[in-house]
Amino acid sequence: MFTSRDLLANLVAFDTTSRESNLAMIEYVRDYLGSLGIACDLLFNDDGSKANLYARLGPTGPGGVMVSGHSDVVPVDGQAWTVPAFAMSERDGRLYGRGTADMKGFIACVLASVPVFLKKPLRLPLHIAISYDEEVGCLGVRSLVDRLRASPERPAICLIGEPTQMRPVLGHKGKLAMRCEVHGAACHSAYAPQGVNAIEYAAKLIGRLGEIGTRLASSERHDERFDPPYSTVQTGVIQGGRALNIVPAECRFDFEMRALPADDPQQVAAELRGYAERELLPRMRAVSSASDIQIVELSSYPGLLTDPASDAARLLALIAGREDFTTVAFGTEGGLFDEAGVATVVCGPGSMEQGHKPDEYVSLEQLERCSTLLANLAAWMHESV
Repeated sequence: MFTSRDLLANLVAFDTTSRESNLAMIEYVRDYLGSLGIACDLLFNDDGSKANLYARLGPTGPGGVMVSGHSDVVPVDGQAWTVPAFAMSERDGRLYGRGTADMKGFIACVLASVPVFLKKPLRLPLHIAISYDEEVGCLGVRSLVDRLRASPERPAICLIGEPTQMRPVLGHKGKLAMRCEVHGAACHSAYAPQGVNAIEYAAKLIGRLGEIGTRLASSERHDERFDPPYSTVQTGVIQGGRALNIVPAECRFDFEMRALPADDPQQVAAELRGYAERELLPRMRAVSSASDIQIVELSSYPGLLTDPASDAARLLALIAGREDFTTVAFGTEGGLFDEAGVATVVCGPGSMEQGHKPDEYVSLEQLERCSTLLANLAAWMHESV
């Protein structure tokens, strides 16, 4: 029987950076589960280069628990690694390699625990889900979510194993990523009033985003369960201009909102569009009728806030052996599963303090604790068969 350490070494060896295919890793997992008598369904993207994996074991019918993780990892480009990024290394009780914490460590524990679930008949089905393109906006999992939403046999509860240091997590913020493109009119800078300066109008839009962010941070909007305790807006990328003596005709910037579950980030986008249409575009088009401002969505996913009194939360407390529920600052696919009617909680090995960094690692102690949690889940699913 493979250990979680053995399986993690094999999983880390697959370069599943989001820009690459994940099929080699998915086929490895499919073959591993197949060797245990478990059939898998693969849900491919449009060009067939990536796939979600879905499997279930136990009785037919609705309900049960789904354990879920994503296969993709973030790039290592430009990072100063002291160990090979895609070959697992062990040192001082830590396992190093890209994805060890985020989140192949959890997937390895799940795969290693499958024989434990198979030892006895299950009274409820166990569902296994592995997605792609989580790191670029929770894009790949949506076909799997659609399948679950339409299925009469969808699970009742989902456990996502993102790295929380095995602390039980019930909530996180949602995210909306947007791109704004400002199209003005170029001219010689000596005659600047005859042009439409796209950078200056982009700056006005960014300033309005700052005002919205200040309003969202007001104390009456705080939810102290989150850190920071309010929704945030920030501009992360801006590009524009070609030369100092040319009034720039083009400027583009990307911004995002990290929203409390109670806040609707689309309202921020709507307010910015309204400001552009009412106040900026009339002034721009008075100089050049071809001027325009386009604001488009890049990616989004909803927040998550599971009721501490729910069956999902009570199950997590039982198998984790603790009830100190918390939230995390990073996002997961949990809000999407929750919207599809699958109550979702988050708990997994490792820390996001190590995720996305050079020399990413997960400790053996964290993997052991995760394996214990999964063994507790198996015992609960074996009871009263």
